[in-house]
Amino acid sequence: MEETRVALIGIIVSDPAAAEALNGILHTYNSYIIGRMGLPYQQRNISVISIVLDAPQPVISAVAGKLGMVPHVTAKTIYANLPD
Repeated sequence: MEETRVALIGIIVSDPAAAEALNGILHTYNSYIIGRMGLPYQQRNISVISIVLDAPQPVISAVAGKLGMVPHVTAKTIYANLPD
């Protein structure tokens, strides 16, 4: 079995029109997603989404990269430091 990592991708969406593309990407990788939380921040007209993944490193990089290519979407990844 391939080694996996636990990661959190923080996403900020500044245009609701980006939701369809974003959800399509997340659906493609849903087997790696442990959890998802989305918060609309109406005062700033943005949405803040957290995605937690347990996946091989190339998959995490692919998800973050594809999300970052969607217009009006910013995505940053942080990794858990787990004991061996």
